[in-house]
Amino acid sequence: MTLTYIFHSGFMLETDQSILVFDYWLDPSGVIGGVLKKDKPLYVFSSHFHEDHFTRAIFEWRKRKSDITYFLSKDILRHRRANKEDADVWLAKGGSWTDDRISVKALGSTDSGVSWIVKTEGKRIFHAGDLNNWYARFLPDVMPGETIYSEELTEQRGPSSSHERPSRDGSRQSQFEEEIDPIAHEKQYLGELKDIRKVADGFDLVMFPIDGRIGNGYTLGGRQFIERFKVGMFVPMHFVASGFESAWRMKEYTDEKGIPFWEITKEGETIEL
Repeated sequence: MTLTYIFHSGFMLETDQSILVFDYWLDPSGVIGGVLKKDKPLYVFSSHFHEDHFTRAIFEWRKRKSDITYFLSKDILRHRRANKEDADVWLAKGGSWTDDRISVKALGSTDSGVSWIVKTEGKRIFHAGDLNNWYARFLPDVMPGETIYSEELTEQRGPSSSHERPSRDGSRQSQFEEEIDPIAHEKQYLGELKDIRKVADGFDLVMFPIDGRIGNGYTLGGRQFIERFKVGMFVPMHFVASGFESAWRMKEYTDEKGIPFWEITKEGETIEL
């Protein structure tokens, strides 16, 4: 298998039999142009409606390639970002789909939409979407039930409403504030990991947010993930605003467990798995 980093949380995975594209948003290095010329079935996944994980531009690919299957989280439909006929498969947490090449399972998130488990050619792949322990840096300073009120919080995750607009570098301009219980949020995150373990206890490939904008403890969600699952390769994502090298901080922890880590350095970079 060959994995290519497109941008932000977007990746292209090419196998012997098919091509999978996850959370396409922008394509600075022109990866998709080559993908659409390949004579392999294409499966396209969008984990949720945030503008940095989903764009209607993916539907234009049908004009250049006929063998495409679109998997969209149902929150995209609920937020009216796409029409029902746009996707071949709409999934919410717990939903699944199978053909003769791949099997797909939608799991939960601590933000909008879903995370993905895909099995293909004997390998199990996990793409987290926006599943993460997003408020880790507040955990040392709050008591159970205490909330944090900050405009900054909405800038750390993906845009969670039409009032937020992402820039090309992944930064956000938030027009509202949000009140969050960090301890309850972590409990939700760990609960989602528990639900994922009911489906699988390990993955050959994991794509997971390592976003420096979280602040202190921004690797905590990733560390909690690798403590609970066997991982063949850990690949960071969602780090555009904080920079490539910020994501490499996670390598210290994957090294401790003997897990290979991809230190991505540029858009369009490829690694053989």
